Amino acid sequence: MKDWIRKGTEELRVRQHGETVVLSWKALEKIPFVRQCFSTRQGGVSEGFLSTMNFSFDRGDDPDHVRENYRRIAETIGVPADSFVVAHQTHTTNILVVGKEDRGTGVLRPRPYDDIDGLMTNAPGVTLVTYHADCIPVWLVDPSGKAAALLHAGWKGTVDGIAPKAVGMMRELYGSDPEDLIACAGPGICSSCYEIGEDVADQFREAFSAEEQKEILTDYHEKEDGGHWQLDLCQANRVLLLRCGLRPENIHISDICTRCNAERLFSHRAHGVRRGLNAAFLGIFPEGD
Repeated sequence: MKDWIRKGTEELRVRQHGETVVLSWKALEKIPFVRQCFSTRQGGVSEGFLSTMNFSFDRGDDPDHVRENYRRIAETIGVPADSFVVAHQTHTTNILVVGKEDRGTGVLRPRPYDDIDGLMTNAPGVTLVTYHADCIPVWLVDPSGKAAALLHAGWKGTVDGIAPKAVGMMRELYGSDPEDLIACAGPGICSSCYEIGEDVADQFREAFSAEEQKEILTDYHEKEDGGHWQLDLCQANRVLLLRCGLRPENIHISDICTRCNAERLFSHRAHGVRRGLNAAFLGIFPEGD
């Protein structure tokens, strides 16, 4: 297998536990109560085009294989196997606040909710989970308030403002100061791999200033069906988080692209619909809990 293709500073560390390989944010590793990672395709038991670390029960996988993959991730990041709460993603900005009573939802029992693209908690012993296959995950952690949010941010969730919504909810519910929040965005598809048409570009032009667009929409080119742009989802979310009052030094951007690393990560643009799903994980486990 080829080495990781990286584009920029290495803020994500490659970790291995047995056969299981994950990506871990160095910035979040410094917070003692946080457990987190982004999965790779290595070290699971799923087979065929789902190999080997698929986390979705909706891709035709053997449910026992999916549950075993969750068990292996739990062991890798040091959380109980019954602590997971899984989103139900449909490209909305809906964020669900969850607690200890929700543990196991989406893995050990069905989800009683739909249309949830973000999860939030300040409950110790809960591990939030979102699915990804090019759309980026956004981690938000309040180190002093011991609260966290995990978001699924594709182009629609990004332009509709799921990240600012989460910051506002954390301020309202937990008293989080945006200047204290630590944010991490990615892995997901990089701007070089993510081409969009004018219809999507128009929505970003409406949501971002001309100066902000210089970081987000690049490399305009004409095709038979009109103009096309390259979109940088990580930078778009970085801009939105800066608007919310987060400190620039507290926002960390992935240098790993899902499509560029399609041997190691699931990518919708590389694999199409016959693929598994990567997952992002974020848990709160203060000492003694």
